[in-house]
Amino acid sequence: MPTALITGATAGIGAAFARRLAADGLSLVLVARDEKRLHESAEALHRRYGVRAEVLPADLATEEGISAVEARLREGVDLLVNNAGFGHPGEALEVPVADELVMLRVHCEAVLRLTMAALPGIRSRGRGGVINVASVAAFLPSGTYGASKAWIVNFSESLAAQVPERRVRVMALCPGFVHTEFHQRASIDTSGSPQFLWLSADHVVDVAMRDFARGVPVSVPDIRYKVLTAVARHLPLGLLSRAQRRFGR
Repeated sequence: MPTALITGATAGIGAAFARRLAADGLSLVLVARDEKRLHESAEALHRRYGVRAEVLPADLATEEGISAVEARLREGVDLLVNNAGFGHPGEALEVPVADELVMLRVHCEAVLRLTMAALPGIRSRGRGGVINVASVAAFLPSGTYGASKAWIVNFSESLAAQVPERRVRVMALCPGFVHTEFHQRASIDTSGSPQFLWLSADHVVDVAMRDFARGVPVSVPDIRYKVLTAVARHLPLGLLSRAQRRFGR
């Protein structure tokens, strides 16, 4: 039975990936920091879908956490979903550099190392791949958060073009506003964000899996965000920055 490892698997988009992949019959390896919540999620998924759900408590902001997940990936998985991530409530110049470095470790170093740990085994089997969760913020001026997500997009596109096996895929997923715990955890005010831009995590994952099956290198769920990202590439930086401050991340 194929196996998927998901980081940030107990909430939001990660939990939606776990539900979808369990419904598709994949065994799961769930990675997150909260061990109690991991066990609760694994038990619920096993009861509902009858799949094996392994738990791996790990903090990807630490060397120990990244190394533990790397070791598990080298044992073999068919799909890696790099979903773990977080945001800061302040503007880039207001955030302590130490906090920004933690973000870069989780969003960039961990994604790089886990992807490289997973790909050799996936390529040897000739099927499967990696989904790296980025954001539409990758196409907007949004400080270290957007810069780190832009790195994920570039990294994923580059690998997608380099992997020669036709059934092995690397994809960046770029959702916009999604109903999850993300903004509350980061204390980010989203009251100014238009309601019509919000998506459900399950919808985002459904689109992601469809695009992954089609070999799309960068998945932007929903036509509204496809238009937004296309327009953003051609707007002046100052105008984009003002829009960011008006509507939030």
